[in-house]
Amino acid sequence: MTGRIIKTWISAVVLATALQSGFATAHGKVNLEADVCVRNISGSMVHLSTYQPQHDPEAEYCTDIPKVGETVWVLDLVDQALRDMPIGIKIVKGSGQALSETVTTLYSTNHSDGIIKGEFNLDEGQYTLFVTGEGVPPLHYEYPLRIQMTNYQDMFAKVIPFAVTILLLALLTDKFMKRRKSQQQI
Repeated sequence: MTGRIIKTWISAVVLATALQSGFATAHGKVNLEADVCVRNISGSMVHLSTYQPQHDPEAEYCTDIPKVGETVWVLDLVDQALRDMPIGIKIVKGSGQALSETVTTLYSTNHSDGIIKGEFNLDEGQYTLFVTGEGVPPLHYEYPLRIQMTNYQDMFAKVIPFAVTILLLALLTDKFMKRRKSQQQI
């Protein structure tokens, strides 16, 4: 009977791990329309990717950047029309209504390959990356950046499958042990 309990616990841990990995879908494993790093205005799409090769050479991020320090950003101009217009990029400290100082700006007129890239070195906190396509009408895209900030909502979502599995296992183990104890008393 103890072997059965151990097998149940092992199965539950495997199940919880499988559930958790479903919540932690990586940035690059979704289609373009569902990607949180894509901004779409009237069919004109841009995609932001950020990298910190000094910390994790293979990791790709979007707006939640895990550490302070040198960060490489790549903006893909998905729509062909965007490739033919001047693009302005500005990073501002703060987010929403609490914007303050401009940290850096970039103006690009030569991006026929559809890629604009650069680097920034930001301190911990919130920033906003603005992308402006200077066409008619002008297109404005916005990316909130969080540098080395704990996202408690994501952390909570990752813990839920494990907590539910452990609680279910505890309940099942309790029921099993009570049943076994009542059978032994007969």
